[in-house]
Amino acid sequence: MVNEAPTTRAYAFVVEERAGAPDGVLKRMLVVNGQFPGPTIEANTGDRIVVNVTNKLPNSTAIHWHGLFQRGTNFYDGTAAITQCGIPPGESMVYNFTLDGWVGSTWWHAHAGTQYTDGITGALVVHAKNESVPAYDGDLAIQLADLYHGFSPELLNLYFTPGGLEGTPGNEPVPDGGTINGIGQWGAHNASFFNATLAPNKTYRLRLLNTGSFVALRFSVDGHALTVVEADGTAVEPVAVGAVSVAVAQRYSVLLRTNASTSGGAYWMRAALDQDAFTYDNPGVQTEVRGVLRYGVADDAMPDVALLDDPPNLPDGAPGDLDTDDLVPVGGGPAPDATFSVYFTISMQYAGGPNYLSQFLSFINSTSWEPLQGTSTLFSLRANASIADGSATLADSQLVTTVDEPHVVEFIIDNLDDGDHPFHLHGHKFWIVGSGAGRYQNQTLDNKAPMLRDTLVIPAYTYTILRFVADNPGFWAFHCHIQWHMAAGLLFQMNVLPSESAKFDIPQYMLDQCAREGKLM
Repeated sequence: MVNEAPTTRAYAFVVEERAGAPDGVLKRMLVVNGQFPGPTIEANTGDRIVVNVTNKLPNSTAIHWHGLFQRGTNFYDGTAAITQCGIPPGESMVYNFTLDGWVGSTWWHAHAGTQYTDGITGALVVHAKNESVPAYDGDLAIQLADLYHGFSPELLNLYFTPGGLEGTPGNEPVPDGGTINGIGQWGAHNASFFNATLAPNKTYRLRLLNTGSFVALRFSVDGHALTVVEADGTAVEPVAVGAVSVAVAQRYSVLLRTNASTSGGAYWMRAALDQDAFTYDNPGVQTEVRGVLRYGVADDAMPDVALLDDPPNLPDGAPGDLDTDDLVPVGGGPAPDATFSVYFTISMQYAGGPNYLSQFLSFINSTSWEPLQGTSTLFSLRANASIADGSATLADSQLVTTVDEPHVVEFIIDNLDDGDHPFHLHGHKFWIVGSGAGRYQNQTLDNKAPMLRDTLVIPAYTYTILRFVADNPGFWAFHCHIQWHMAAGLLFQMNVLPSESAKFDIPQYMLDQCAREGKLM
């Protein structure tokens, strides 16, 4: 595939509600083309992707192409209330964009309310001849996700319960289990496993994608070391590991060699939910979901069931879990010096006013984001020449930082919250030039060869310093990818080069859909 000439790859997505049982328990789901996960998009850098999305939900929707740059096509970024209005019920929208230099492993998902929690997700793999990763013989996308038996709007209502779930404000709904490529096991309800048969004595690239809503998942394969070679579309110097913790919305490629036994075998894949994030007890939670990898044996061979709850240890001297501090971009060097600085805090608290005890909200500085209704920030503000460079709160709930000439923007972030937050920046990658305990007080930065990615975890009570080149016109969200936190307002926007985005040729029907979008939830 990688040797094919650039081409247009067309897809038709139909979004609808279905009943499904990924882990054996029947539940309400939102899915694309009747499947979970949805269709995998596989292409080469330079290809054009055209996706006709038809919305058969009772609410509006939008599809986001996670991590892609969308240079010149910000209005196809798929972020409801920011780069478009939601696709109204019963209507369609065509996303049409070019893979402009982006390479690696990513995913697509609904970006309207908490819809992707209910199943609107899929893998997106972009190949390139010149990708700086070691050679491999085949690859496999492995989508890891936490799973709720409840329907996300109902869970969100519980999250916003006055006084909080289990009596503590901000307690996130604890998942019931998880899935590997759409298949999980819950109690005695399901004996099915995602399984793959590989060839022996080969090297496979496993593309690990956390398409879940709340917790990190720790991935491992019994009896096998792994080699990390990519993170969020950035090729990295190879790092040998025994397991990889993948935070929500992050992606890693790991190489696995099918030579653990001369006679082959079948081995358990494991994805363990990060229970440190649980704030109350869910007695039935399935804390580890399993799959099967096999080679050199029959296609129906299964691993030893005695090992299910007693995984074998790797040999003495084998590598341990991935430490993200060990990630170094291939050919990496210092990030450019900052020319524009933005400081903000992350916090979660009750909003003041008459509804003091109604909702425990998320704040960036003093603003809690709410989606605009009947418009988007791109549509309503891109031609507003009165917005000066700098940060401002618009329409009471839109914290927007504007830069109308190319800058190296530096985010100085103090996380004042007691929880970890996986933050994602749309349309860009950022260098991680500093992090540490407490607040930022001009501590020394590490700018020797900082990691470059689009999603990182900002731990509780720490600071983080990020830099990125802001030269991509449009409105770009920077938000926590925990679905409950984003729904509670943990999002702010960069308005980059508005003098250029004012020239966007946005299809008129997209503007017309705003009057009919209806509810996002």
